[in-house]
Amino acid sequence: MDDKEFDVFVIGSGIAGQTVAKACVKAGMKVAITDNREFGGTCANRGCDPKKILLGAMEAYELSENLKGKGISKTAKINWKQLQKYKRNFTTNIPVSTERILKEKGIVLFHQSPKFIDKNSLLVEGKKITAKKIVIATGQIPRTLTIPGAKHFKNSDDFLNLKKLPSKVVFVGAGYIGMEFAHMAARAGAEVTVIDTGKRPLHAFDEDLVKELRKYSESLGIKFIFEATPISLKKKRKLRTLTYKIKGVEKTIEANVFYNTAGRVPALAALDLEKGNVDFSDKGVETNSFLQSKSNPNVYACGDVSDKNLPLTPLSGRQGYVVAENILNGNKKELEVPVIPSVVFTLPNLATVGYSEDEARARYKNVHVKFEIATDWFNTKRINTPLYAYKVILNARTNEIVGAHLLGPDAGETINIFTMAINNGMTDSDIKSTIFSYPSWVNDIKSMV
Repeated sequence: MDDKEFDVFVIGSGIAGQTVAKACVKAGMKVAITDNREFGGTCANRGCDPKKILLGAMEAYELSENLKGKGISKTAKINWKQLQKYKRNFTTNIPVSTERILKEKGIVLFHQSPKFIDKNSLLVEGKKITAKKIVIATGQIPRTLTIPGAKHFKNSDDFLNLKKLPSKVVFVGAGYIGMEFAHMAARAGAEVTVIDTGKRPLHAFDEDLVKELRKYSESLGIKFIFEATPISLKKKRKLRTLTYKIKGVEKTIEANVFYNTAGRVPALAALDLEKGNVDFSDKGVETNSFLQSKSNPNVYACGDVSDKNLPLTPLSGRQGYVVAENILNGNKKELEVPVIPSVVFTLPNLATVGYSEDEARARYKNVHVKFEIATDWFNTKRINTPLYAYKVILNARTNEIVGAHLLGPDAGETINIFTMAINNGMTDSDIKSTIFSYPSWVNDIKSMV
C-alpha cells in the first residue's frame, strides 16, 4: 500500500473524526485525516469552548450587578480586549496540539477539503487518494443568507474573535447562537437588536420559559424584531443598513455590524458527493442505523454532518465510536441515542431535556405539568437573581419524569440530573427520596417534581 492508498480516510478533525481515526489506527489500519480549517474542530476552536470562556466574564458581571448594594459596592466592568486575550490562552494551541497527537499515533495529515472522484477516491492537495473506507465528519457551517449584500454579514467565528466590541450590533437569527451572543454583547455595553423571521426566539424551547427569558432580555436593553424577512444589506463607510419586510412593509435598521446567526447546516457543498454516489439531504448524509451511507457502503458519516445529527459534541463522539466499531468489526453496532439535554448559555441559562409539554400530551393519556416562576426561592434570593423558573412534566400513570425545562443560574448543570432521571425511568418519589447537598441548585429539583 503506497502513500496514496489508505484503509480509512477521515474528512474532518473534530471530535467525531478524531474518534474514528484514533480507533482505526490503534487497530493497525493505515489512516489519514484532513481538514480545510484548523485541526481540532469547531467546538474547541470556534464554538462551545471559547463561547463558555467569554461567558465566564459575563457571569462575574451578572453576579456583581445583582448583588450591588448587597455586599458588592459596584458592578464589574467587562474589558473585552483582555477577555479575548484570556480566551486565546485556551484556543491558540488547539490546532498544533491536535496535529501533534494525531501524527504521533501514525495518522497521515492533509490540509484541504477533498472532492470525491468516485466511490473510493478523492482529490486532495492535488493528489488522487483511494481508501477502502471514507468517513465524512465535516460538521456544520453557518447557513448562507441569499440576499443582496449578504457578503457583508459577519458570522459566529467573527464574533468570538472580535477585537473591539462595536457600539451597535444586530443579530439576524434568534436561535441559541444569536441569543447567547446578544446577551454577551449587551452586557459588554453594545446596543443590541435581534431580528428573526419567526414569532419568537428559541422556537425549539419551552414557550413559557422563553417568554420569561425574552422579557428579561429586553430589560437588558436587547430589542427584538420578529416576523421580519431580510431583503438586502448595504455597506456604508462606517455603518451598514439592513432592509427587511414585515407584513409587506419595508423597513430599515442601521448598525456597525450585522451577524448572521440564522442557524447552521451540514458542511457538504465542497465535497462533490454526487461523484462519490453519496446521497444527502438538508439534514446531512443519508445514513442507516450503522451510520453508513445508504447509497455508498464504502462511506460513513458521523457527527453534525450525518442525518442522525444533533449539534452536540457528546453525541458527535458517540457517533464516531459507532463508526469506528463498524469499520473494524463489520456493521454490528447501531447508533443508540439516549435522552440528551440541550442548553442555551444565555444568562440565566435555558435548559431542556425530554419531551416538551405538547409532545408529552400527544404521547401520554394524562400528564402532570409543574410550572412555576420561582423567584422567591432561597437560592434565587441569596444571589438576588431576577429570574428562576421551571416546567417539569410527568407521566400521570407512572409518575415518571418525561420532560424538564429550566431557566435560571446553573440550569445548564442542573439539567443533567433530570437527564439521568429520565434515562433511568425515575419517578418523582425517586427524586424526592434522594438526599442532595443543601442548599444547592440541584436540591431545588425535589421541590420541582
